[in-house]
Order: sequence, then C-alpha cells, then structure tokens
Amino acid sequence: MKRITAVVVTYNRLNLLKRTISCIRCQTRPLDNIIIVNNGSTDGTKEWLDSQDGLQIINQKNIGGSGGFYTGIKEAHNEGYDYVWCMDDDVFPREDCLERLLYYDNEKVGILCPKRLIIGFPFYSEVISLNLSNPFKQLHKKIISASIENGQPCEIVGMVFEGPLIKKKVIDCIGYPNKDLFILYDDTDYSYRAHIAGFRVVYVPSALLDKQDFNKNVSNIERVKNNKWKLRYHLRNTTYFCKQYGKNSIFRNFGSLRFYIWMFFAMITNIPRNNKYEISDLKMLSDMYIKGYRGELGRM
Repeated sequence: MKRITAVVVTYNRLNLLKRTISCIRCQTRPLDNIIIVNNGSTDGTKEWLDSQDGLQIINQKNIGGSGGFYTGIKEAHNEGYDYVWCMDDDVFPREDCLERLLYYDNEKVGILCPKRLIIGFPFYSEVISLNLSNPFKQLHKKIISASIENGQPCEIVGMVFEGPLIKKKVIDCIGYPNKDLFILYDDTDYSYRAHIAGFRVVYVPSALLDKQDFNKNVSNIERVKNNKWKLRYHLRNTTYFCKQYGKNSIFRNFGSLRFYIWMFFAMITNIPRNNKYEISDLKMLSDMYIKGYRGELGRM
C-alpha cells in the first residue's frame, strides 16, 4: 500500500489546529504519518504539540505559509512518502476526503485537490486557465465555478494549499514550493510548475473540505484593514509570477498592471469616504511592483 503523510502548517491557531488534526485522524483511508510544521507559534501550540503522541513535529521561526510547506514537503520527500497531503491549520477535511481524492488517481495525475466549503457553501478560487500573454486581460482567465465543475472532476492549473494531495513523482520532478514568496501565490506557482512539467492537476468536487470563516461579523472596512499586510504580498507576488511565467516580454513587464490599476482606483475612491486605505498606501503600489519585478522576495 502507498504511504501517505499529511503536512499541516500552523501559526497561532491552536484551537483550529486541534480540529484539523482530529479530522485527519478520522479519515476512512488512514494516513501513515502527520507532520506538523509549527511556524513559531506563541499561543501554546508548541507546548500542546509536545504533549501529543503520533505526530511528527517541526518547530521553526515564522517564514510564512510557503516556508512552512517547503519544510514539510521536503521532510516528507526525504522520508520517501508516496503522497503528501498538504493543508493549513484552518481547514477540516471530511472523513472520506482522502479516500475520494485517491479514487481519481491515475498515472497521468500529479496533484489532486478537494472542494472547499465555508459554512456549507462552495468556496471557489481554483484556476482552470491563466492569461499569460495579454496584460489588458485578467490573469486568472477562467476560475472554477459550480456550473463548470458540475460535480465532475476537472483539470486546473492554479490550486491552493488547502488540501492538495501531491504525488512523490511531482516533487521528484519540480522540487519544493518557493519558500521566499512567504504567503500567497506559492500554491499557484507550485501547481503551475507541475502543469508545465506535464502533470495533471485535478479538482475533485466529491472530496470535501470545510474552511474556517474568519469574516463572520466583520465589516468590509475592517476586513480590508485587517488584511492589508497580505495585500503587500499579493501585489508583490503577482508581479513576480507574471515576470516569471509571462509568454512575451510585454506581459513579463506589465502583466500585473491591471491589478495595480484596479487597486489604485479602489484606494483613491475610498480614501475620501472611509478609513479602508490611507494615502501612504498609494506608495505601497509602486514599492511592491518594484520588489516583485526585481524578484526581491522573502518576508517583509
């Protein structure tokens, strides 16, 4: 039988982590191991993990989700596991999730991804096709939807690190996630690398995974303000991705410009009306474009 390990990356979400681990342990297809990468949590996570049996624990400083998955996937690969099931500490696979992912495995498949739900409703962001040639059109050319998947597996090029089951041969071929992205686009970057290497990345809608809802009772203004630090990485890493994979020189130089223009107008229309954005945020746009274009990655 093929050997499977989970890799869970956690940072300061002990209560959610406990639920994630419980869900992994209750799978109808039992796993052989669970690797927990603790990214320097300060909420008692390390102490709780040290008290647990049956977990392989790696403690490291906070180098982001990408750094966590880099460490965990590398460890799993070095130990020779046939499959690595990756997830954050805020997702909860249903008991037959892994079994249903494996049902659709075949020789041509490299990665299998579950369907995510928030409070019972599908949460779609997986990308079926990317626009890497026309800077005036959306980068995410086609995103999965209910009408597209219609309950049937379909091939994607852009995944998220919330439940993908990665086969050893993919890691053998393309290596590990880009740890320097810190957060955001590390998953799309990895799945796209698998795609261009010739592996199928398959979305399996019958394999279900619940996702924590962090926006309940949070206003739109507060949500934007709370996630502004993530926006910096989103901007920088989008520019890096376009520069890295653009199919022509125009796109490599200006592929992310549409996103920046959209954010510029979002900022200047909101600054006079509310406190979503500040004037200083406008400088963030130019700073992040330069960093992404130059490949100046890492934690900011």
